[in-house]
Amino acid sequence: MNRDWQVDLERWLEPFVVALRHKTRARMCPAYIAGLIGVGDRKSVQPMAARAAGVGYDQLHHFIASGVRDAAPLEKVLLAEADRQVGGNDAWLIVDDTALPKKGRHSVGVAPQYASAPGKNANCQTLVSLTLACGEVPVMVGLRLFLPESWTCDAARLDRAGVPEDHRAFRTKPEIALAEIDRARSAGLRFGCVLADAGYGLSAPFRQALTARGLTWAVGIPFKQKVYPADVAMILPVAGRGRPRRRHIPDVTSITAQAMLEAATWRTVS
Repeated sequence: MNRDWQVDLERWLEPFVVALRHKTRARMCPAYIAGLIGVGDRKSVQPMAARAAGVGYDQLHHFIASGVRDAAPLEKVLLAEADRQVGGNDAWLIVDDTALPKKGRHSVGVAPQYASAPGKNANCQTLVSLTLACGEVPVMVGLRLFLPESWTCDAARLDRAGVPEDHRAFRTKPEIALAEIDRARSAGLRFGCVLADAGYGLSAPFRQALTARGLTWAVGIPFKQKVYPADVAMILPVAGRGRPRRRHIPDVTSITAQAMLEAATWRTVS
């Protein structure tokens, strides 16, 4: 029975192993994944190597420590496999945050910032995630580290952490999410609608960028968000005295999103 699931795992990992383009890595990858999901409470390298047949500690440690120099081929395979399993017009592409609590200040990207899990500011790393979901099956397809300005404005800190030159410019989380959406679409990932919570929905440029890409989307907004009716127009106000106004303003007064929802007529659907 034990051998059966390992054979199935190796078959499932085959396209990823091919994308590694390295004979030794191709052998270590299934062993490492099997160690993570297999028996045993300890998931560090030494006990996993001890439980695996024909795998030495040094080999497995080198596989983990050396990392993957070019993740693009693996990411391309991941998008293709995710699309094959759950992609389609009835799939959802979900944008969200993932926070990793950390102590200290040396881990790349770590800073006091909002952490979604505890719902408050904490010392953590924050990653922007993309998940493709259909029915009850979610597949993670993107995960990118967010670098706060406390990092991007400190060149010495970036040097010590080994941050690549092309990842040092500050980008907001919505900007990272849009870049990931573009990457997924260019790889042929199929989905019918983009979903995001209010952390992204409050960004007007993010919403506008989704519309400009011709995507169907539904995002959360804060209950205090100012909203206007669909037929709102921008006009130049008439100045009673002094210089003429140069900035357009809405021709109606805004209300909060909560007030709009309370005044709306709702219909029950199923």
